[in-house]
Amino acid sequence: MKITAIETYLMQVGARPAIAGASRPSIAAEADFRGSRNWLFVKVFTDEGVYGVGECSGWPRVIETAVKDYASILVGEDPTHIDRLWQRMFVASMGHGVLGTVGGGALTGIEMALWDIKGKVLGQPVWNLLGGRFRDRIRCYGHAKTPERAHELMARGYKGVKVGFTGAVDVDVVAGIREAVGPEVDVMVDAHGPSWATPADAIRVGRSLEPLDLLFYEDPIAPENLDGLLRIRDAIDVPIAAGERVSTLWGIRPYVERELVDVIQPDTGRAGGITQMRKMAAMAEAHYITMAPHSGSLGPVAEFAALHVMATIPNALMLERVEFDWSGRYEVVEPVLKIVDGHLPVPNAPGLGVELVIDEITKYPSVRNVSTMPVDDGWSYEKGTVDENVYFQTRLSRARKLKASK
Repeated sequence: MKITAIETYLMQVGARPAIAGASRPSIAAEADFRGSRNWLFVKVFTDEGVYGVGECSGWPRVIETAVKDYASILVGEDPTHIDRLWQRMFVASMGHGVLGTVGGGALTGIEMALWDIKGKVLGQPVWNLLGGRFRDRIRCYGHAKTPERAHELMARGYKGVKVGFTGAVDVDVVAGIREAVGPEVDVMVDAHGPSWATPADAIRVGRSLEPLDLLFYEDPIAPENLDGLLRIRDAIDVPIAAGERVSTLWGIRPYVERELVDVIQPDTGRAGGITQMRKMAAMAEAHYITMAPHSGSLGPVAEFAALHVMATIPNALMLERVEFDWSGRYEVVEPVLKIVDGHLPVPNAPGLGVELVIDEITKYPSVRNVSTMPVDDGWSYEKGTVDENVYFQTRLSRARKLKASK
């Protein structure tokens, strides 16, 4: 069996009704990603008619070019020699451990598709090729910023709720969610690694969050500020989670070796592939760290891959599940996975167990992959500076925005 071609399918998520072919005008109203979200799917074809599918994240419009470059050294190769082909791509791009999310995303989508091919050829689900599974369903958490939304998740069986912020963390909102769900449901906070937040800011917020018994506090500061993360870890009594913005084993290494976090969160679309994620999990296991893959901005193919990985590692914590951001995610693949009692089933079909619906994907052509600035609501940034990259703010302004000084 030989690889004959690799094709990419790039789409805009949250397409405006003005984009020709949008299947339902209501879709755009469900989530406005300000032009920032694209999904990039990959198909690897073989001379025996078997193909595999994968998904890349990180910067999809740029990653598409990287995938096409990799195709030039993969055509004619045996797709079942997954690790050897991964190493060939890695070395060819001169990664040396610091490939970045663009290279990591390209490697991920292709490697994911190779596993899909191998599973289909052998008639086995990917999890069975990875040593078998610990569990046949994966616990998931959802997203909520209001008590009403949290109650909706609980009614669907969820036992975990994450409260995410793109500006300052509002501790009062988190407290409202905790009160709404009670003590038996896990609550998490995602600060999204704000570039303007200092370690002192994050510590101040973290101490305010301590009484709320969080499962974890995610990306309290910018992900490259590892020394700052160490300060935060030592200063607050809240578990820390991070790792979604790095790729490959080398990217996650300092988080684990320095024990900066309690939970690693590799992104299933840019971590480097299924094998890399399992290596990350093994490294974390040796440091008593759990893994909860990031999938908040990913499409549905990566979710299938995450389920196979989570089924096969002992230190799986929970999987992020985005259901209500955009209904188009249920149109671009088959089958559609459904939550049952707060869990997703681990697929049993050969390979990954998912297929692309190309006709639906092509209805949403990519326009751009960078976001417009948010509305200046006077909360997340200093008034009148929403179009600036604000790294430092005055002490009183920070205190007011952080809502941690009473």
